[in-house]
Amino acid sequence: MSVPLVLILPAWPDSVPDPWPREWASMHGRRSVDQHEWRRPLRGDWLIRLEEAVLDATQVVVVAHNLGCILLAAWAAHSRLTDRVRAALLVAPLDVEAPAVRERLPSWSPIERQRLPFKSWMTGPEIQSDKAEPSDPKPVGTFDPVWAQALAETCGAQWITPQARPKHFAEPSSDWPQGQALLHELLKD
Repeated sequence: MSVPLVLILPAWPDSVPDPWPREWASMHGRRSVDQHEWRRPLRGDWLIRLEEAVLDATQVVVVAHNLGCILLAAWAAHSRLTDRVRAALLVAPLDVEAPAVRERLPSWSPIERQRLPFKSWMTGPEIQSDKAEPSDPKPVGTFDPVWAQALAETCGAQWITPQARPKHFAEPSSDWPQGQALLHELLKD
């Protein structure tokens, strides 16, 4: 069996300043699906870019982060190339239906809520006790683990509880041991 191409679907930059997906994309055998418009991304444009990336490969494993998770769900609902996807790791999906996000990303609602036709795991960042108080306003795209677990169930993705990390998830680091281990497991299957 051939080694699949690892496609990285990075986050929407206005919501999460997390560089690990791009750092992972620079590793051997991994490729970021670059988009032409990051500030006001259009779902249709992003779908075409993902379709082209999958078309160029015979087999892929997708690592989707934030808006990339929503992109993958939309793509899987309409593409005829889903049989090329061996598995997917979905990390911290962005709730594009939340009012503050929907206002900024109007073409991304509603979220496709169909069972993904390939093996998928979903996880998220650790929710740290030193974060903002509940009364503080949340930044656009704040991760909601309860919402994400419900989305995982709807999409047929296995929820993987995030492991504790010694530092904030969004700090610049390609050394995310749990994520690397999950990707390694998906590549073995």
